[in-house]
Amino acid sequence: YTAFAAEWRLFGEPRKPRPIESVILRRGVMEGIINDIKRFQSREQWYTARGIPYRRGYLLHGPPGCGKSSAIQAIAGCLGYGLAVLSLADRHISDDRLAHLINNMPSRCILLLEDIDTVAPSRDSPSHASQGHGQLSLSGLLNAVDGAVAAADERIIMMTTNKPEALDAALVRPGRIDVSVEIGVCCDVDQGERMFTRFHPISG
Repeated sequence: YTAFAAEWRLFGEPRKPRPIESVILRRGVMEGIINDIKRFQSREQWYTARGIPYRRGYLLHGPPGCGKSSAIQAIAGCLGYGLAVLSLADRHISDDRLAHLINNMPSRCILLLEDIDTVAPSRDSPSHASQGHGQLSLSGLLNAVDGAVAAADERIIMMTTNKPEALDAALVRPGRIDVSVEIGVCCDVDQGERMFTRFHPISG
């Protein structure tokens, strides 16, 4: 799904789930995220009994082109979820529109907020006032994540950034981002071997 004005619309024809093995990250990274989501799914009563909003936030960070969005696509497919994709770099996104979109998420979808550093720079940054995009503010993003997703249904939010060090501390605290994972640009020997054998299977 992609945001169109104040509603979500299917982005083209439904795609086949991306195989989890087609995204070759450091061993254990994908498995760790998937296991964490499954644990979250099994604990709805725990959240309800303690009056805690039933949501989980993930941050994948690393240089451009290192596989952040591809990993999220594969994770969604593995878990049988759809993806609702929203770029915060869109100059037409306002505080009210973001809150409305999150409150009206398609069912059984992971919300993917891309490029959060474009709107959520650290308030300690000397150039903070000149950063951000359009009508969306840092406070609007924080309120949307904290308030709009406090619905009874489970909410899984995944965010991506190329600049984790630039993010405001209020955004990256637990409760907004519970799991932060670096997706590095360099592969280790194990990744290289798995990538090679995926394209050139060893037969016999």
